[in-house]
Formats: sequence, C-alpha cells, structure tokens
Amino acid sequence: MADGSKCLSGNPCDTTPLRGNDGDICPAFSLLERIISEHPYPRWLCAHGLTIPLDRPRVMGILNATPDSFSDGGAFLRVDAAVEHALQMIDEGADIIDVGGESTRPGAVRVSDSEQIGRTIPIIKQLRSYDVAVSIDTTRSLVAQEAVRAGAHIINDVSGGTEDPEILRVAAETSAGLVLMHRLRPPDEDSYSDQYTVSPTYENVVNDVCDALSAMAQNAMDAGVDPQCIVLDPGLGFGKTVEQNLTLITGTPMIASLGYPVLSGLSRKSFVGRVSIGLTPDRPVPAPHERLAGTVALTVLHALHGASVFRVHDVKRVLEALSATLTAQRLRKIP
Repeated sequence: MADGSKCLSGNPCDTTPLRGNDGDICPAFSLLERIISEHPYPRWLCAHGLTIPLDRPRVMGILNATPDSFSDGGAFLRVDAAVEHALQMIDEGADIIDVGGESTRPGAVRVSDSEQIGRTIPIIKQLRSYDVAVSIDTTRSLVAQEAVRAGAHIINDVSGGTEDPEILRVAAETSAGLVLMHRLRPPDEDSYSDQYTVSPTYENVVNDVCDALSAMAQNAMDAGVDPQCIVLDPGLGFGKTVEQNLTLITGTPMIASLGYPVLSGLSRKSFVGRVSIGLTPDRPVPAPHERLAGTVALTVLHALHGASVFRVHDVKRVLEALSATLTAQRLRKIP
C-alpha cells in the first residue's frame, strides 16, 4: 500500500466496484455497495503493523484448541494437528486464523488463563511465519497479551471487553485489531438458540444490540484503542433466539451505521440448523457438521446486509459462495 503498511500478500485486493441499477434482481447488493462506499474505516488496523483492507469479504478460519467446542472439540488439541488444519484453511483462502483455547459454547466449563496460554501460544508461534493474520479468541487480558507477544495480530473478545476490561488496555498498547462481541451472559450460563425455555428479552433486538456495541466501542476508545482497530460482532447465537438471530442478520445495516466493520459469526450454530429445516418443531436439528448448506446461505445473506468479516469452519465452501455471489453481481448486466 502507498502508506507502507502491510497487507495480506497472498490475497490481492479486488477493488472492482459494485454498481446498482433500477433493474437489480437483488437490491441488497446496492445496499452493500452504499455501506462500503460510506464506511469510514475501509481498513482494519492490527498489531505488528498489519493492515487488512476491507474492500472485499475477509474470512476468519476457526481453530479450536479445545476438548469441548460444540463442532470440533478435541480435534486439534495437538499442536501439529492444529497447525496442519490452519495451513489447510490458509490454502483454502483464509485471511485470518482465529485460535481459541476456551470453548464459548453454551454450558462450557471455564478454563484458566494458564491453560488457555498453554493451548494457544505454541500454535500462534508456529503460524507467525506464514502470510496470514492470527487472532486470539479470549476474554482474558493476560492471554491476549501473551498471544500478541507471540505473534497474534487480533484480539477476539466475545465479552466485548466487559469480562476483563484490562484487555482493552492490552489492545491499545499493542495496536491489536479488536473484535467486540455482544452477549447477554457468559456461555456457561447460556443456552443454545433453539433450546430456550424463557426467551431472552429485548425491547428491540437490533436497537438494543447496537446500543450495547456502541458503548463497547466507546469504552475501547476511552482506553486508547484506535477506532480503525475495532470490528463489531452482533453475537449471533449468544443470548438470542432463532428469530432474534435472523432479525440481527437483516438488521446489520443499522449496526454497520455505527461506523465499524461487522463480523459474522454464525458458522454451524444451532439456529442455522433449525433454519435449515424450515423451523419445523418436530424435526431434529441437524448435527453441527451437517449445517454447511445453512451456514453458506446465511453467510451470503449476512454479506448482502453489510457484514465484511466472516468467522467460519468451512473456509473453502464459504469463500466459493461469497465469490460466486459477488461475481454474479458484477456480471449481471452483461447480455
């Protein structure tokens, strides 16, 4: 880039503009174009001098170094297995690898800082020699600090800086990219989206989540975080019913209007499985690994409503769907 900051050289930036017209069969593309053109932060500033241009969808591959994650718990506990999986996702086109040492599924047992560090730091140290951004998925300031020191560029905090506010100071001092996510309660006190006996209460789910995310961003800036480091995550699947999750997806333009990029984190979640079978109450929800079609469909929907970073398990399939959608948009005017 002209300013000398580093980009992901393995993923050249595509600056082809999206053009809307009165004959659009999918007017959401025009909405996406407007959000991108008006976005005040087209670049995501991260630690170690890394800049991620957000001129196209960016994919964050999920790497769970945990025994109890809802989708792939126990699969990548060994460092060599974790790194091998990360390299596969990089080969498939992942821009970011999100390494986590504590499951955030509903009912998950909490993990100490030292255990998280032991699970994640050896992986991060091996990944720093590859042309990929690395994210640490943690709510703990000590874990975040050690991860950035080991080479991580981004801190992904599902508590939005509320569980351990010192994490905001770490982000500020290291210039790390910072994902702030909305949730109502910690995962160990939560339920899956399709299993609530008492639904989470919002006056208006989109407005309420926007207000909470705006406050989180302000807290981060008050701690010294550069606003261009901040990405907001509405927390799909965290303290929301199936219907509330869908409302947040289509309400993403309001979240994006806060002035920060929006991260989509819906991959393989229970509400995706429920939507995939048409909300039919007497049919069992598909297992996590059987939710690919629903994940891809809702990811595309979220992209069309303004999300720009996508945290996923199935990097190749999601990228293919996003690429096909955007390519079709660019070519649709050709006779």
